[in-house]
Parts: sequence; C-alpha cells; structure tokens
Amino acid sequence: MTYQKTIVHYADEQQNYQGLLVQKAATQAKATIMISHTWEGRGEFVEQIAERLCDLGFQAFCIDMYGNGITEQHPAKCEALMKPLVENRELLKSRITLALDTIKKHADVNPNKIIAIGYCFGGLCVLDLARSGADVLGVVSFHGLLHAPELSSDEIKASILVLHGHDDPMVPVEQVNALKAELTKVKADWQIHAYGNTVHAFTNKNASMKNVAFYNQLSDQRSWTSLLNFIDELLQE
Repeated sequence: MTYQKTIVHYADEQQNYQGLLVQKAATQAKATIMISHTWEGRGEFVEQIAERLCDLGFQAFCIDMYGNGITEQHPAKCEALMKPLVENRELLKSRITLALDTIKKHADVNPNKIIAIGYCFGGLCVLDLARSGADVLGVVSFHGLLHAPELSSDEIKASILVLHGHDDPMVPVEQVNALKAELTKVKADWQIHAYGNTVHAFTNKNASMKNVAFYNQLSDQRSWTSLLNFIDELLQE
C-alpha cells in the first residue's frame, strides 16, 4: 500500500518540531486523526498506527512533542525527555495546542473534522488537549497516564474515550476514579473502558515486562474496535 508521508515543520520560541502527515494520494480523508506518541517520541510505533488509519480512509498527523523529531529507546533517556512535560503541564498543553493549530491550517485538512488519540504519555497529552477546551471532535487515550494538572478546564468541548488496562501499575484505581469525578464535574461526554487482566502498554507488541507493561492481543483488538466505533459516532453527529 502506498502512503504519502510529509514532514510538517512548525516551531515555537524554544525549538523546531517535525510532525508527520500520513495520507493516501488523491484520496479525500474522512477525518484527520492526530496521534500523540509514547515516551519514545514520534517513531515507528505511531507511524504504523497512522498507516492503519489511512487504510480505513483517514489521514493521520503524528505530532512531535519533544522537538526535532527526536526518538529514543533506552528507558532512562525516554524518561528524561518526558519528565519535563509531565512536570510542567502548561508547557505540555502549549506544545500539543501548537500541533493542533498547525495541522488545522494545512491545505489538506478539514479543521472541523479532527480527532486526537494518544498512547501512554501521549494519552495524557490528548487528555490535556481536551482539558484546554480545544475544538476537536474527540480525544482517545490508550493506556494513558490520567492524573490531572493542578488547573483543569471548566469547559471540555471534546468527547472523551479512555481505554485503560485495569491492572496497569502506573495508573492506580484512585487516578481512574479521580478522572471520572473530574470529567463528571464539568459535564463532559466521557467513557472509560477498563480491560481485565491487562497492564500498561497493552497495544504495543514490543512490550514484554510482565505485570508492568505487556502486550495483550485481545485488549489490543477490543480497544481498536472501540476507537473505530467512537470515531464513527463522532462523524455521524
């Protein structure tokens, strides 16, 4: 299958960013799906997801939360890239908002049909995008971090879907309950799907740390189906 892949350059006062727009040539996309990456950066994992979405008639924009298209594999280096954003949620929000504002202006994108999805660290990013009151149809967190920033939005416009491993040691049940309370308080349209016998990173076939971060084929398939059903519902409204 042939994909058209275009590096989208954008910048703020700190640095340059390299997003990746993936689409099929001469095809009118049903919607644009922004993909926020794991702690490893905008690498092969999210690019493969973008291709799967293109096969279904969407175009995908893999955003760059770290700058300069940086990717890492070693856990300590991934942690060093992610930590400043997790600890400074205003900075995190500004970066993902910049990515949204950038892709909205792209000639091939319908700014009224944008959905944001994220994996692990990226799940936290898209939830914060929703918390910002951003104009996107919906956001989807796959095995994402869920803890709210100190200042959450009083107005969430996007519909929210959280796809969560019930046994994820990085996201205790207290965080899940706090998210429910947070979203209910602001009257957001939200869903949380919890998958039993499932830990962190359950969609990543390379995740191999049992009881911590481990691939689960059934939960992967179920969460993908939930994503597609959610998107279909959003586009019918």
